[in-house]
Parts: sequence; C-alpha cells; structure tokens
Amino acid sequence: MSEFLRQYLLVAVFGVAAFGLVGAFLGAASLVRPSRPSAGKVENYESGVDPVGAHWGQTQIRYYIFALLFVMFDVEAVFIFPWATRLEAFGYFGLVEMTIFIFILALGLAYAWRKGVLRWV
Repeated sequence: MSEFLRQYLLVAVFGVAAFGLVGAFLGAASLVRPSRPSAGKVENYESGVDPVGAHWGQTQIRYYIFALLFVMFDVEAVFIFPWATRLEAFGYFGLVEMTIFIFILALGLAYAWRKGVLRWV
C-alpha cells in the first residue's frame, strides 16, 4: 500500500472511531437518563410564553423580506471589508468597481424603501 493511500486509511480509521465514539456516548446516555414522559413535555414552547391559539399560524411575508434585506447588506459588509483593507493594492480600478457595487446596492435599498418594505408594522 502506498503512503498516499495509507494517509487516507488513517483518516478513515479516525472517522470510524469518531462515529463509533459518538454512537457509544449517545447509547450510554439513553440508558442512563431518566424517562418520564408527560403531556407538558410535548407541548409547544415559544420563548417562555405559553402558546396561544392553533399550533400553525401564517407569518406575513414582510418579515422574510426584511430578513433577506438584512442578509444582503450583511454580505455587502463581507465584500467591502477585504477591499477596504487592501485599497492601495487595487488602485483606481478597485475604487471604481466598489463604487459601482455600492451604487447597485443603494439602488436596491432605495427600491425597497420606496416600496415600503422597511416599514416595521
């Protein structure tokens, strides 16, 4: 067996050992833990407040759009930070590219603002 395949075999052995160890710990925990099922343990629980109404409720789409806008501008920060740390290496080309990028995102923000998506009702 070559040294290359031997390294993969070592990784496979450690992987099997890891899965076996996790399985052994979970199995031991299921044998040791107490099991006293009751109706209160299977009841829905939401942030310390007792559930009110049906267990299924429709959520308004504006919350999802608000979350997507947050993710979009969070990703923008991920792209801007490395650019800002290496601005002198990119020169004017990098400055123009980032200006276009920020302008397109500002257009998206202006569109969302005009549509009333950012209004929290």
